[in-house]
Amino acid sequence: MAHTSMHAHGDVDRETAMDRAGRSSSSEKTREKSGTVWTATAHIVALLVGSSVLAVAWTFAQLGWVAGPAVVVAISVVTYFYSALLADCYRDPDHLGGAVHGEYIDAVRSYLGPKSGTFCGLIQYGVLWAAMVGYTITSSASMSAVQRVNRFHHDWLGAADGGGTSGVTYTVAFGAFQLLLSQLPSLEDIAWLSVVAVATSFGYSSICLGLCTARWASHRDVRGTLAGAAGDSPREKVFNVLLAVGNIAISYIYAPVLFEIQDTVKAAPSESKTMKKASLYGLAMSAVVYLLLGISGYAAFGNDAPSNILTGAAFHEPFWLVDIANICVVVHFLGAYQVIAQPVFSRLEAYVGGRWPESIFVTASYERRLRVPAWTAAPPTSITLSPVKIALRAAVIVATTQVAALMPFFNAVLGFIAALGFWPLAVYLPVSMHIASLKIGRGKARWWVLQGVSMALLVVAVGMGVASVRDMVKRLKEATPFKTMD
Repeated sequence: MAHTSMHAHGDVDRETAMDRAGRSSSSEKTREKSGTVWTATAHIVALLVGSSVLAVAWTFAQLGWVAGPAVVVAISVVTYFYSALLADCYRDPDHLGGAVHGEYIDAVRSYLGPKSGTFCGLIQYGVLWAAMVGYTITSSASMSAVQRVNRFHHDWLGAADGGGTSGVTYTVAFGAFQLLLSQLPSLEDIAWLSVVAVATSFGYSSICLGLCTARWASHRDVRGTLAGAAGDSPREKVFNVLLAVGNIAISYIYAPVLFEIQDTVKAAPSESKTMKKASLYGLAMSAVVYLLLGISGYAAFGNDAPSNILTGAAFHEPFWLVDIANICVVVHFLGAYQVIAQPVFSRLEAYVGGRWPESIFVTASYERRLRVPAWTAAPPTSITLSPVKIALRAAVIVATTQVAALMPFFNAVLGFIAALGFWPLAVYLPVSMHIASLKIGRGKARWWVLQGVSMALLVVAVGMGVASVRDMVKRLKEATPFKTMD
């Protein structure tokens, strides 16, 4: 397939490629990028250290003491390898015109042709939008957990008020915040938001680690088994293992926004070198967090580890500490949501701008300057407000919020979509572009190695997808619209 893709690219008109390179060079001159290794690392960690951290104890319970840590390390290594291949594709080689790609879909079109670009776009933006829905549901669940833990505490004290707020209220509140944040212009201008997201992600991760370690110390023995939970049957065990592997693999997918992140960093040293360092640091930090929480959580709860450490029945006291952890989850997802939403917004705005270039509604804009919090040490930023930007971004967020409220089981759907996106976005397309870039001929040793690993990971991805569909069907039977599920 890679060989065919290279021929497809050869049919692209050379003059078009040179024009694109010229536009890219002009764009770089007019936009001075200020991103560094650390801002890029912040974006990556904000995405990787997410809701899967809260489920990593359950993941280890399905995999056991041997496979649990091994899967985390293996997926970290695999993700770094393929992210390095992608980073090298940010700038085309000279024989392809030397263009710079600020979006994944543009790079795929350049290396592999328009058909592959369309294929990439459908999967990429589908996965990103599904993740936005998942973030909304998870945040609503954490806000509901604050209310539930407080009520449990008051019941214990004999002072329960009997009142409550529905999950849909929290879902709408989260969407309202995103309406405001969505008017920030680009990833480069919200680096400070990613720093806040990273700080809060480490905040709730640290609290979870402390709570699990305390529970572990309270019974003074290491629970769990080498092979993990047995399951009700061998078939059930296989599906649970696939779901567990999927939980880790899905959390490590940041390929859909890698080019957007790389497009924010300075050109010197090369963007590729900076992005590889950021990927290494981000993946290393994330792996440490997953390993610590997986080991402590599994040792504390054994094969009975809950699916979510914070929103389930694992911890109710100290209630104030559990509340802080859940609030940190919400703040983290406020920032992480924007990291994945910005590429969706940009693609929609580019499409509308190209479709109706002369429309006043599309071309009108008004610039306003904002002051960011002084403690972030970030310079003042400006916001360009335009009717089309406000309307499109609001429409996307409103639709996302509605789906999250109506389909609280959508996390299962998210798992299925992400399982579908894992192989093409994080494996197949990076390999195909790498082969096209270096002109690696079919049948050579390197070609066989790359394609062999790709096919092996495809088998894993198919298994993850089947397990996700099965999980989705089970959750459909239990779901209630407008009620957030743990």
